[in-house]
Amino acid sequence: MRAITISRPGGPEVLTWAEVPDPVPGAGEVLVEVAAGAVNRADLLQRQGFYDPPPGTSPYPGLECAGRIVALGPGVAGWGVGDEVCALLTGGGYAERVAVPAGQLLPVPAGLDAERAAALPEVVCTVWSNLFMTAHLRPAETVLVHGGASGIGTMAIQLAKAVGARVLVTAGSAAKLERCAELGADVLIDYREQDFVAEVRKATDGAGADVVLDIIGAKYLQRNVEALAVNGRLVIIGLQGGVKGELDLNALLRKRAAVIATNLRGRPLAEKAAIVAAVREHVWPLVEAGVVRPVVDRVLPMADAAEAHRVVEAGEQVGKVVLTV
Repeated sequence: MRAITISRPGGPEVLTWAEVPDPVPGAGEVLVEVAAGAVNRADLLQRQGFYDPPPGTSPYPGLECAGRIVALGPGVAGWGVGDEVCALLTGGGYAERVAVPAGQLLPVPAGLDAERAAALPEVVCTVWSNLFMTAHLRPAETVLVHGGASGIGTMAIQLAKAVGARVLVTAGSAAKLERCAELGADVLIDYREQDFVAEVRKATDGAGADVVLDIIGAKYLQRNVEALAVNGRLVIIGLQGGVKGELDLNALLRKRAAVIATNLRGRPLAEKAAIVAAVREHVWPLVEAGVVRPVVDRVLPMADAAEAHRVVEAGEQVGKVVLTV
């Protein structure tokens, strides 16, 4: 088969569409013939040499895909050859075939093609597990979503609105904020020109946000705590603004607040399967009803993965960039 390989750590130019050995599904796995995969920030980090895949997993980038099951490993039940699926992956989505643990499979939602289904698993599992399984966002609470026009952000807006939360977002242009508003965001903050802490306080009559979903990390750490409400929850899922920051613990104590940092790729199989099962139960009906939808900025051939990485690295897209085989 062919897959996108990383010849050495570096820029997008190190990505090559090359012949590689076919994967073989092990016990509890299925082999998926990939129709489409989607680009995530973690793929860029892996390409740069900062985010190696867990030992024993596919060396190729790609954390989600959609396609068709072509083979079953020993012990797989509930799935059959020919089933149309999308999948949460530990890696290997930039390829013609990928072996996937059966617990990380989802049926392609009714009404979606493979290109749009491929844009769902990683962002939906990330958002659902963090906003609802970790931060326990409730109806009528306020959530601040940083990077509202990103893949994570566009999904977080929709899911938070679907459960009745109030959504505040940051983004870096009027055009991106307009797209966030179209998805349901209630308060729009241009981080280039506005202080998001002041804007959050103004929008909440000084109370602050109950939950902050943060992709920035160190750069925003202290300010995120300042933006929290009493009993607020800061969930850090990205480190685009660095890995080391200072925090006034007294401010955290006064608010009885929590700072939580999570990732998805390195979790044990059982935890991933539980997240996928929760997504199938709670989110898939919303997708099939049209309440929540994948936001796809553009679709490119898999062989053009380097161009896709350039787009995401530059922050040119709204939502996801999808790669097709």
